[in-house]
Amino acid sequence: MSLVNVWFILIAVLWTGFFVLEGFDFGVGILHRHLARDEPDRMTIISTIGPLWDGNEVWLVVAGAAMFAAFPGWYATMFSALYLALALVLVALILRGVAFEFRGRDESTRWRHTWSILLMIGSIVAPFLIGVALGDLLNGLPIGADQEYTGNFWDLLQPYALWVGITLLSICVLHGATFIALKTTGEVRDRARRLARRAAPVTAVIVTVFAIWTHVVADKGVLLNLVEVAAILAVLGAVWLIGEGRDGWAFTVTTFVMASTVVAIFTELFPRVMVSTNGAATDLTISNTASGSYSLKLMTVIFVVLFPVVAAYQAWSYHAFRRRLSRAEFEDPTEE
Repeated sequence: MSLVNVWFILIAVLWTGFFVLEGFDFGVGILHRHLARDEPDRMTIISTIGPLWDGNEVWLVVAGAAMFAAFPGWYATMFSALYLALALVLVALILRGVAFEFRGRDESTRWRHTWSILLMIGSIVAPFLIGVALGDLLNGLPIGADQEYTGNFWDLLQPYALWVGITLLSICVLHGATFIALKTTGEVRDRARRLARRAAPVTAVIVTVFAIWTHVVADKGVLLNLVEVAAILAVLGAVWLIGEGRDGWAFTVTTFVMASTVVAIFTELFPRVMVSTNGAATDLTISNTASGSYSLKLMTVIFVVLFPVVAAYQAWSYHAFRRRLSRAEFEDPTEE
């Protein structure tokens, strides 16, 4: 296997890792108001990801950096085509980060309400728009022979791409609900379980439509590939496990649902990196957008040395903060 193929796989892994880890962060941000009855509830829910969310976002930075270094042609065309959408993603991620840091700086109800709203909005916008961007890669965009994007903003809002955004957003909600149920106790946990039970069948339908539509768009035969079948089976398994109240396994399976959904896009995309609506001759592929062999070799050495260290640290942080949280930890003992 050539280094060009290896780096396409690594970039797919990095994007998958981002959605698996940041996906439940997004879900918590979306649900923290809906599942809470008062401020201690909200603090309990937000604190489930307090030590984790900023580390999870590193995967997005690394994925973008890897694209820039390994496939500069892909990076240049994609980021120029999706400039406005990705700028909105950046704003959404900044709003989330600032909301986490600023929400507790003042005890005013209005202050905390404002930052909670911004946290929720940022958590909705980011996965939806990134999903639209990934859908556009496979569905196709107008790209010229010079690898320049020739369309406009409205060309990005294609039905399939919008459905990918909806799919990833719905999985984030389900992933976040199972995470909250896994990490909390008492009424917060019960409410998260009930919401997950309601959301799971809807997500199952959305993921099933996504898997079929993805295969149709890719136009690679009649039968779904193994990854798409795995996504459908996993989301059906999630429906059953959530209904049984098995929090740990439910979260594990929603993790697999998220992973298989993202991998399905890259599997159908390969060996292309961006499909052109102007014909196969103008498709961007791993071959015509890749860096030179020396750059890929150097990047591989750096990745092999540094990635295990980063992964080990993140695994340790998850282990260190693995306990369940109770609202009693966030109640004011002076209040009656």
